[in-house]
Amino acid sequence: MTELPAFPEEYAEHRARHGEPDRIELLLCDINAILRGKWLPGAEAEKLAEGGARLPLSTYAPNILGREVPATGIGIVAGDPDGRLVPVPGTLKPVPWSKGTAAQVLVEMAGEDGEISALSPRRRLAWTLSRYSERGLIPVVATELEFYLLRARHGAEEPPRPPERSPPAQNYDMEVLDRTETVLSAIVAAAEAQDLPIGALVAEYGPGQFEINFRHSADALAAADAALLFRRLVRGVVGAHGLEATFMAKPYAEYPGSGMHVHASVVDSNGRNIFIGGPHGPTAPAPSAELGKAVAGALATMSEMQAVFAPHLNSYRRFAHGGFAPDSPDWGVDHRGAAVRLPETIGPAARLEHRICGADANPHLAVAAILAGMLYGLDEGPPLKPALASDGSNRSAPLGHDWTTAVRTFAASEFAADAFGREYRDIYAAVRLDEIAEIASIIPPAEYRYYLSRL
Repeated sequence: MTELPAFPEEYAEHRARHGEPDRIELLLCDINAILRGKWLPGAEAEKLAEGGARLPLSTYAPNILGREVPATGIGIVAGDPDGRLVPVPGTLKPVPWSKGTAAQVLVEMAGEDGEISALSPRRRLAWTLSRYSERGLIPVVATELEFYLLRARHGAEEPPRPPERSPPAQNYDMEVLDRTETVLSAIVAAAEAQDLPIGALVAEYGPGQFEINFRHSADALAAADAALLFRRLVRGVVGAHGLEATFMAKPYAEYPGSGMHVHASVVDSNGRNIFIGGPHGPTAPAPSAELGKAVAGALATMSEMQAVFAPHLNSYRRFAHGGFAPDSPDWGVDHRGAAVRLPETIGPAARLEHRICGADANPHLAVAAILAGMLYGLDEGPPLKPALASDGSNRSAPLGHDWTTAVRTFAASEFAADAFGREYRDIYAAVRLDEIAEIASIIPPAEYRYYLSRL
């Protein structure tokens, strides 16, 4: 892998190409995949290079509203110490939708020991990748990310509405792409300006729903970074066009939700895909032994990782019957009703597609959880259940549809402790339980509508 330049050299190259930016937007990914940070004047870039930019380490793990969670043991309950912001090499990019001249860069936080904080979602993924590296293996990853375009709203509680002339079922409609060309072209241009590895763009099923495919990468950290930064890019670009965008898992009750599908294969030290198999049957090629192990591991750990794949209350609406999202731990060859689909089993493209994650999942944690499940399968070789029948007649018992149960299952999981570290597992669970308590304290309008005047 090519060694990336240090930040001073990277910034000098950026300035030579784009001019000195008015500001550098320092982007820190928190536990919810919310980007937090600060603006630094472009003329003060050396402050970042020299370790002079700081944030509280607790910025890694607030609840979805941005508040500290005392049960995590971090924040003001521990004195709320600062971390030193460290730029992530290769992530300094222009911000095409900015009204001024801005650059952005992903950052991490280092503690007093100079090490990147264990609270970092990126570090959790990096740790999983190191376990593959110890075995002489490299995961190859690509994501597919769905999102909805919306008409601009006037208040946070206003419900979403599709853009004008959106058919109720777009379903790869080319006219929808033509009508939305201006904003979609701007999204593609911004992604290219930021060197995000985008591939095909399609109109998905729901009104105003689209999907972007990313190219496969042997750098899973970069693949997760791309999914994270694309979410910010879309919101920024469409906002400049008078629209909104959301990666909420289920913004409409009556239309399909938005997912983040993760394609993954594994190559050895010689670059050979260890999942490559051969023809094994009269109808569909069966997976190779190694691919079968990885699939079995992903399925065996799926329930324990559901709180990562579906992190929020709204996430569980996506699993409703008829919502197009698989909700049972099954696999199948080219079967989109299965939680783990095998698009290819023969040749260098042999891989699995994990279809459980919502578009609202933290890409770093979701990819880490999927790869950890695959590694469990490769190491332990759990039995692989029969493939899902084409009519779904042998479907497994569904995953839970209850947010609290999923979080408590994660909190008690020894596999989660192994995959993320016990401390991070406990912090993640504490943040989710705090979010559950926060939302449970709010009486929704439906309760007033149905109960207030009748009881």
